[in-house]
Amino acid sequence: MLKTYINAITLFFSIFFQSSIGTAQSIRPIRDDVGYCWKMDEMTKLIDYLGKIETDKRVGNIIAGISPHDDYLYAAKVYYPLYRSLKAKEVLIFGVTHGTVRKEIGDQQNILIFDDFNEWIGPFKNIQISPLREFIKSRLDTPYFSVNNKAHTLEHSIEGQLPFLQFFNPDIKITPIMVTAMPFERMEEVSEKLSLIISEYICSKNLVIGKDIVFLISSDANHYGTDFSNIPFGEDSLAHWKATEQDKRIAKDYLSEVVQPEKIKIFTDEMKNVVWCGKFSIPFGLLTTEKVVKKVLNKNLTGELLRYSDTFTEGVLPVKGTQMGITAPFSLKHWCGFLSAAFYAE
Repeated sequence: MLKTYINAITLFFSIFFQSSIGTAQSIRPIRDDVGYCWKMDEMTKLIDYLGKIETDKRVGNIIAGISPHDDYLYAAKVYYPLYRSLKAKEVLIFGVTHGTVRKEIGDQQNILIFDDFNEWIGPFKNIQISPLREFIKSRLDTPYFSVNNKAHTLEHSIEGQLPFLQFFNPDIKITPIMVTAMPFERMEEVSEKLSLIISEYICSKNLVIGKDIVFLISSDANHYGTDFSNIPFGEDSLAHWKATEQDKRIAKDYLSEVVQPEKIKIFTDEMKNVVWCGKFSIPFGLLTTEKVVKKVLNKNLTGELLRYSDTFTEGVLPVKGTQMGITAPFSLKHWCGFLSAAFYAE
């Protein structure tokens, strides 16, 4: 009798702890608690500061955007013009697969990486996953994707969007997708399959693109300096000017006006000569979004650069009384560019 009782107690606690562990594992943990802001009062302080110094007019009717994922104290002024104008109920986020992550997961290529967490942490409350994620996973051919929670736990490019997203859209739901390295032809193939599924989802739920659902692409621009083995212009102030002008030209040539596959193909060629971490997330995200807009709305996707800057130019924002910090230095020998861009259906 005693043994039966002990076994019953053991079974109860085993189930309890397994349940607790399962629940804990269903929430994606924070990766970067220094560069980003995870407290609502501190996020409010940051947004208040940005609102006071903003001079540009608000843009409207955004259906997609490119946003940085650099530290907020460096790049918040570049995040802000996009996010204050972005309103939606759910968002599909195309993230990067950084080198540090690739080393840990075996450098997967030619696929998309999904997670199966139930929630992601936000500064106000946990963020729910959109039904779109499982809708895609149940329909996309298995050679095109994997499910890897470890990859999503290690990668920071998607979580960097969440505090800004949730501040302006408190009940936002997300579909996180990491984009791995792949040639343009593979991007065309996978994005066509994915766009068909997303279009089916949008139409089946009578969603309005730009109101109910939007698309986000995470990317920083050129990473310049000896630390990145990237000094084609040298490491002085003239080199900084040349490299930032190169970034701006790339954005103007390929991320502005009508988005076309031909332009995206040339963009991927340009990426071979610079160290943009979004060299795959940007073209894949734009190809997918362009195809969805054509399929659902029969319209063109057009873009405009909202803002560009870099860590050396900006320095550290004078926002005090928060736990935010910086995760990398800034100098002429080590700096990172970043931009925000908005896209519309026309």
